[in-house]
Amino acid sequence: MRYVSTRGQAPVLDFEQAMLSGLARDGGLYLPETIPVIEGLDRLDGLPYEEVAFRVIRPFTGDSFTDAELRGAVERAYARIAHDARAPLVQLAPGHHLLELFHGPTLAFKDFAMQLIAQLFQIALTRSGDRVTIVGATSGDTGSAAIEAFRGIDNVDVFIMYPHGRVSEVQRRQMTTPPAANVHALAVTGHFDDCQARLKDLFNDHAFRDTVGLAGVNSINWARVMAQIVYYFTATASLGMRPTDFCVPTGNFGDILAGSIARRMGLPIRRLIVATNQNDILYRALTQGEYRTGEVEPSISPSMDIQVSSNFERALYLAYGGDAGAIRQLMDELKAGGFTISQGALQTLREEYASGRVSEDETLETIRSVRARTGEILCPHSAVGVAVAERHLEPGVPMVTLATAHPAKFPDAVERAIGLRPALPPHMADLFDLPERMTRIENDAEALKSLILDRRTI
Repeated sequence: MRYVSTRGQAPVLDFEQAMLSGLARDGGLYLPETIPVIEGLDRLDGLPYEEVAFRVIRPFTGDSFTDAELRGAVERAYARIAHDARAPLVQLAPGHHLLELFHGPTLAFKDFAMQLIAQLFQIALTRSGDRVTIVGATSGDTGSAAIEAFRGIDNVDVFIMYPHGRVSEVQRRQMTTPPAANVHALAVTGHFDDCQARLKDLFNDHAFRDTVGLAGVNSINWARVMAQIVYYFTATASLGMRPTDFCVPTGNFGDILAGSIARRMGLPIRRLIVATNQNDILYRALTQGEYRTGEVEPSISPSMDIQVSSNFERALYLAYGGDAGAIRQLMDELKAGGFTISQGALQTLREEYASGRVSEDETLETIRSVRARTGEILCPHSAVGVAVAERHLEPGVPMVTLATAHPAKFPDAVERAIGLRPALPPHMADLFDLPERMTRIENDAEALKSLILDRRTI
């Protein structure tokens, strides 16, 4: 399996190289040259999650890992998901199901990818003897999932940037309380897009990148998207492999892109529905054809407070038929504030994705109404997804909304909606008693480089 950059000017890599690289050297994102089609979809129902994961992921990894190595990595990764089904479906209403993706160690869907990536990194680095420096940017959940997955792992230093004051207290403490010496939480002045921009600055400084062995585990890393494809297969299998709609709370576009890849692999997904909060650049892009960045508005669903959705570049590459030159031009225009999507590409995107936008009041009302009707307590991100899904329900067509985080990660928003503060699960009960360890840093690439050079293990 060969991996190519969306901007067409970086070396073609195998899976292991693409995984360890993260961002391509031309600034683009890696995608497999061809999307494999999975045979025997009707035989997936009833299989353990780990077996489905192996079958779905195996074609993407090529010769990078043996069957035994990949199976071992999958088994170890998902042993940490505290539900026997790993990603269970819960019925909210006739035809409407919630896919619970929050049973991992950090209570968010990012665990499904990060736990696996950590296992694959460890196999590859043990084999090569190399050391890498992982730098990530997070709007909340990626950072805690990365720190949890990589803490204490040999040959890896982890630096996670998060926007100071713009994540929930639970999200922050999940990043700042682990005592492992190889993980570092960095509170950056600014918002998530600032963190993401600094991350790309580091990757585009090739001398620095090579000096520290820079690697990325944001959803710029193809392996993140690859791991998230699996639960589309398990959910659809549980519903009898019928044509199914999926509604996905969307910030950086990686989770819904995984659904698009799953459909290209043969899964009978009918519609993929992008659900956004008031930071609705993706909704505006899909409805108006203009991708124009604006100010980020802080919200009760902070993981979606994004204006530059990195994985949308992969969606554009596919919509433009793999025209890397067109993508380079669009990304250059984005630096100046935005771009217009061509009519042909926009039609392709609209055929693939529907969309909806939800206000803060609607989010809170959805948390209230779903609790009253079903007893289910939603996190604000999942509530955004449910609200949009309810507008798109059609008789006879199953709808699956992705529940991306446990409500206890956002207790203030949930309490505001229903007057009840959801409790953390037992394994996190002492989170508010643990000492925090973080570094405040300005929104400056050179300051970030200096800090990493000073603190990494040589």
